[in-house]
Amino acid sequence: MVLQSPAMKRLLFLFLLVPFLAAQTTTEVEITAEPSHHFALENEYVRVFKVEVAPHTSTLMHRHHHDYVYVTLGDAHVSNEVEGKQPMDVKLADGDTRFVPGNFAHIAKDLSDQPFRNVTIELLQDEKLRRAPSHWPEESGEKIFPGGRSKILFVKDGVRVSEVNLEPSAVVPSHHHDGPHLVVALTDLDLRSDVEGVAPTPGKLKSGDIKWVPGGYTHTLTNVGKTPARLVTVEF
Repeated sequence: MVLQSPAMKRLLFLFLLVPFLAAQTTTEVEITAEPSHHFALENEYVRVFKVEVAPHTSTLMHRHHHDYVYVTLGDAHVSNEVEGKQPMDVKLADGDTRFVPGNFAHIAKDLSDQPFRNVTIELLQDEKLRRAPSHWPEESGEKIFPGGRSKILFVKDGVRVSEVNLEPSAVVPSHHHDGPHLVVALTDLDLRSDVEGVAPTPGKLKSGDIKWVPGGYTHTLTNVGKTPARLVTVEF
Protein backbone atom coordinates (compact mmCIF):
# COMPACT_ATOMS: atom_id res chain seq x y z
CA MET A 1 0.00 0.00 0.00
CA VAL A 2 1.25 3.50 -0.92
CA LEU A 3 0.38 6.21 1.58
CA GLN A 4 -0.08 9.72 0.21
CA SER A 5 0.60 12.84 2.22
CA PRO A 6 -1.99 15.67 2.28
CA ALA A 7 0.34 17.72 0.08
CA MET A 8 0.57 14.94 -2.49
CA LYS A 9 -3.20 14.52 -2.48
CA ARG A 10 -3.67 18.25 -3.16
CA LEU A 11 -1.15 18.05 -5.97
CA LEU A 12 -2.94 15.06 -7.48
CA PHE A 13 -6.27 16.88 -7.20
CA LEU A 14 -4.88 19.93 -9.03
CA PHE A 15 -3.32 17.68 -11.67
CA LEU A 16 -6.72 16.14 -12.38
CA LEU A 17 -8.58 19.45 -12.15
CA VAL A 18 -6.56 21.40 -14.74
CA PRO A 19 -7.57 19.25 -17.76
CA PHE A 20 -11.19 19.36 -16.58
CA LEU A 21 -11.18 23.15 -16.41
CA ALA A 22 -9.47 23.38 -19.77
CA ALA A 23 -12.19 21.21 -21.29
CA GLN A 24 -14.83 23.55 -19.84
CA THR A 25 -13.24 26.67 -21.36
CA THR A 26 -15.12 27.78 -24.47
CA THR A 27 -13.15 29.60 -27.14
CA GLU A 28 -14.77 32.89 -28.13
CA VAL A 29 -14.95 33.95 -31.79
CA GLU A 30 -15.86 37.19 -33.49
CA ILE A 31 -19.38 37.30 -34.86
CA THR A 32 -17.97 37.44 -38.39
CA ALA A 33 -16.32 34.04 -37.80
CA GLU A 34 -19.42 32.37 -36.32
CA PRO A 35 -20.70 29.88 -38.95
CA SER A 36 -24.42 30.43 -38.26
CA HIS A 37 -24.11 34.19 -38.83
CA HIS A 38 -24.16 34.99 -42.54
CA PHE A 39 -23.04 38.53 -43.41
CA ALA A 40 -25.66 40.39 -45.43
CA LEU A 41 -25.02 44.16 -45.41
CA GLU A 42 -22.85 46.87 -43.87
CA ASN A 43 -22.77 50.65 -44.04
CA GLU A 44 -22.05 53.52 -41.63
CA TYR A 45 -25.24 52.76 -39.66
CA VAL A 46 -25.58 48.98 -39.46
CA ARG A 47 -23.98 45.61 -39.94
CA VAL A 48 -26.56 42.93 -40.71
CA PHE A 49 -26.38 39.15 -40.45
CA LYS A 50 -28.85 36.48 -41.49
CA VAL A 51 -28.73 33.87 -38.74
CA GLU A 52 -29.71 30.22 -39.09
CA VAL A 53 -29.02 27.63 -36.38
CA ALA A 54 -29.87 24.03 -37.27
CA PRO A 55 -32.30 22.12 -35.01
CA HIS A 56 -30.75 20.87 -31.76
CA THR A 57 -27.39 22.51 -32.49
CA SER A 58 -25.61 25.57 -31.10
CA THR A 59 -23.68 28.56 -32.32
CA LEU A 60 -20.10 28.99 -31.24
CA MET A 61 -19.46 31.35 -28.34
CA HIS A 62 -19.40 34.72 -30.08
CA ARG A 63 -19.23 38.35 -28.96
CA HIS A 64 -21.62 41.20 -29.67
CA HIS A 65 -19.59 44.41 -29.42
CA HIS A 66 -22.55 46.63 -30.38
CA ASP A 67 -26.16 47.01 -29.30
CA TYR A 68 -28.37 45.20 -31.77
CA VAL A 69 -31.92 44.46 -32.89
CA TYR A 70 -32.99 41.00 -33.95
CA VAL A 71 -36.07 40.03 -35.95
CA THR A 72 -37.25 36.45 -35.48
CA LEU A 73 -38.27 34.48 -38.59
CA GLY A 74 -40.61 31.66 -37.60
CA ASP A 75 -41.46 30.42 -34.11
CA ALA A 76 -38.40 29.47 -32.06
CA HIS A 77 -37.35 27.86 -28.77
CA VAL A 78 -33.75 28.57 -27.79
CA SER A 79 -31.38 28.51 -24.86
CA ASN A 80 -29.52 31.81 -24.54
CA GLU A 81 -26.25 31.00 -22.77
CA VAL A 82 -24.48 34.25 -21.91
CA GLU A 83 -20.90 33.90 -20.72
CA GLY A 84 -20.77 33.93 -16.92
CA LYS A 85 -24.54 33.62 -16.47
CA GLN A 86 -27.10 30.84 -16.15
CA PRO A 87 -28.73 29.75 -19.45
CA MET A 88 -32.08 31.35 -20.21
CA ASP A 89 -34.90 29.43 -21.89
CA VAL A 90 -36.47 31.71 -24.53
CA LYS A 91 -39.56 31.12 -26.67
CA LEU A 92 -40.10 33.45 -29.62
CA ALA A 93 -42.98 33.91 -32.03
CA ASP A 94 -42.64 34.61 -35.73
CA GLY A 95 -41.89 38.30 -36.14
CA ASP A 96 -40.79 38.93 -32.55
CA THR A 97 -38.41 41.89 -32.67
CA ARG A 98 -36.20 42.76 -29.70
CA PHE A 99 -33.43 45.16 -28.71
CA VAL A 100 -30.35 43.77 -26.93
CA PRO A 101 -27.58 45.88 -25.30
CA GLY A 102 -24.19 44.77 -26.58
CA ASN A 103 -20.76 43.97 -25.16
CA PHE A 104 -21.27 40.35 -24.17
CA ALA A 105 -20.52 36.87 -25.49
CA HIS A 106 -23.01 34.02 -25.72
CA ILE A 107 -24.06 30.75 -27.29
CA ALA A 108 -27.51 30.34 -28.86
CA LYS A 109 -28.77 26.77 -28.74
CA ASP A 110 -31.78 25.71 -30.84
CA LEU A 111 -34.00 23.49 -28.68
CA SER A 112 -36.66 22.86 -31.33
CA ASP A 113 -37.08 20.63 -34.37
CA GLN A 114 -37.02 23.66 -36.68
CA PRO A 115 -34.13 25.94 -37.64
CA PHE A 116 -33.76 29.07 -35.50
CA ARG A 117 -33.71 31.95 -37.97
CA ASN A 118 -33.41 35.67 -37.43
CA VAL A 119 -32.02 38.86 -38.87
CA THR A 120 -29.47 40.43 -36.51
CA ILE A 121 -28.92 44.17 -37.01
CA GLU A 122 -25.91 45.67 -35.24
CA LEU A 123 -26.21 49.41 -34.52
CA LEU A 124 -22.72 50.65 -35.34
CA GLN A 125 -23.26 54.17 -33.98
CA ASP A 126 -24.69 52.95 -30.66
CA GLU A 127 -22.25 54.82 -28.40
CA LYS A 128 -22.99 58.18 -30.03
CA LEU A 129 -26.73 57.57 -30.35
CA ARG A 130 -27.13 56.54 -26.68
CA ARG A 131 -26.12 60.07 -25.66
CA ALA A 132 -28.07 61.92 -28.34
CA PRO A 133 -31.55 63.34 -27.62
CA SER A 134 -34.37 61.59 -29.44
CA HIS A 135 -35.42 63.27 -32.68
CA TRP A 136 -38.60 61.24 -33.12
CA PRO A 137 -41.91 63.14 -32.67
CA GLU A 138 -43.55 59.75 -32.01
CA GLU A 139 -41.87 56.98 -30.02
CA SER A 140 -44.91 54.76 -29.47
CA GLY A 141 -48.37 54.23 -30.86
CA GLU A 142 -50.27 52.46 -33.59
CA LYS A 143 -51.85 53.78 -36.78
CA ILE A 144 -54.83 51.94 -38.25
CA PHE A 145 -55.85 52.45 -41.87
CA PRO A 146 -58.09 50.49 -44.27
CA GLY A 147 -56.63 47.01 -44.61
CA GLY A 148 -53.58 47.60 -42.46
CA ARG A 149 -51.77 49.01 -39.48
CA SER A 150 -48.37 50.38 -38.52
CA LYS A 151 -47.14 49.98 -34.93
CA ILE A 152 -44.03 51.51 -33.33
CA LEU A 153 -42.39 48.70 -31.38
CA PHE A 154 -39.68 50.72 -29.62
CA VAL A 155 -37.12 53.51 -29.91
CA LYS A 156 -33.58 52.65 -28.77
CA ASP A 157 -30.21 54.30 -29.51
CA GLY A 158 -32.03 56.91 -31.57
CA VAL A 159 -33.42 54.20 -33.87
CA ARG A 160 -37.18 53.69 -34.31
CA VAL A 161 -38.38 50.15 -35.00
CA SER A 162 -41.89 49.50 -36.34
CA GLU A 163 -43.97 46.65 -37.75
CA VAL A 164 -46.28 47.12 -40.74
CA ASN A 165 -49.12 44.80 -41.73
CA LEU A 166 -50.93 45.16 -45.07
CA GLU A 167 -53.75 43.15 -46.57
CA PRO A 168 -53.81 42.73 -50.36
CA SER A 169 -54.56 46.07 -52.09
CA ALA A 170 -54.15 47.98 -48.82
CA VAL A 171 -52.17 51.22 -48.86
CA VAL A 172 -49.95 52.83 -46.24
CA PRO A 173 -50.99 56.50 -46.43
CA SER A 174 -48.54 59.13 -47.62
CA HIS A 175 -45.63 59.57 -45.19
CA HIS A 176 -42.14 61.06 -45.22
CA HIS A 177 -38.80 59.36 -44.64
CA ASP A 178 -36.35 62.01 -43.55
CA GLY A 179 -33.54 59.53 -42.88
CA PRO A 180 -32.67 56.09 -44.25
CA HIS A 181 -34.27 52.88 -43.04
CA LEU A 182 -33.81 49.13 -43.25
CA VAL A 183 -36.68 46.88 -44.31
CA VAL A 184 -36.89 43.28 -43.05
CA ALA A 185 -39.49 41.12 -44.81
CA LEU A 186 -41.43 38.86 -42.42
CA THR A 187 -43.44 37.45 -45.32
CA ASP A 188 -42.93 37.42 -49.06
CA LEU A 189 -43.56 41.00 -50.20
CA ASP A 190 -44.95 42.35 -53.45
CA LEU A 191 -45.17 46.09 -52.88
CA ARG A 192 -45.36 49.26 -54.94
CA SER A 193 -43.84 52.52 -53.75
CA ASP A 194 -45.38 55.69 -55.17
CA VAL A 195 -42.91 58.50 -54.51
CA GLU A 196 -44.05 62.06 -55.11
CA GLY A 197 -42.81 63.22 -58.50
CA VAL A 198 -41.31 59.83 -59.44
CA ALA A 199 -42.61 56.86 -61.42
CA PRO A 200 -43.99 54.02 -59.23
CA THR A 201 -41.35 51.55 -58.06
CA PRO A 202 -42.20 47.83 -57.67
CA GLY A 203 -40.49 45.90 -54.92
CA LYS A 204 -40.45 42.17 -54.28
CA LEU A 205 -38.72 40.55 -51.32
CA LYS A 206 -38.73 37.01 -49.96
CA SER A 207 -39.37 36.30 -46.30
CA GLY A 208 -36.14 37.05 -44.43
CA ASP A 209 -34.80 39.39 -47.11
CA ILE A 210 -33.53 42.83 -46.19
CA LYS A 211 -33.37 46.11 -48.09
CA TRP A 212 -31.59 49.37 -47.27
CA VAL A 213 -33.57 52.43 -48.38
CA PRO A 214 -32.09 55.98 -48.46
CA GLY A 215 -34.21 58.77 -46.99
CA GLY A 216 -35.41 62.13 -48.19
CA TYR A 217 -38.69 61.30 -49.87
CA THR A 218 -42.47 61.10 -49.37
CA HIS A 219 -44.47 58.13 -50.63
CA THR A 220 -47.36 55.72 -50.27
CA LEU A 221 -46.85 51.95 -50.11
CA THR A 222 -49.32 49.50 -51.66
CA ASN A 223 -49.52 45.74 -51.26
CA VAL A 224 -50.03 44.65 -54.87
CA GLY A 225 -49.58 40.98 -53.95
CA LYS A 226 -52.27 38.38 -53.31
CA THR A 227 -51.32 37.60 -49.70
CA PRO A 228 -50.98 39.71 -46.52
CA ALA A 229 -47.67 41.50 -46.15
CA ARG A 230 -45.69 41.87 -42.89
CA LEU A 231 -42.47 43.81 -42.54
CA VAL A 232 -40.29 45.46 -39.91
CA THR A 233 -38.65 48.85 -40.48
CA VAL A 234 -35.59 50.14 -38.64
CA GLU A 235 -35.48 53.91 -39.12
CA PHE A 236 -32.48 56.18 -38.55
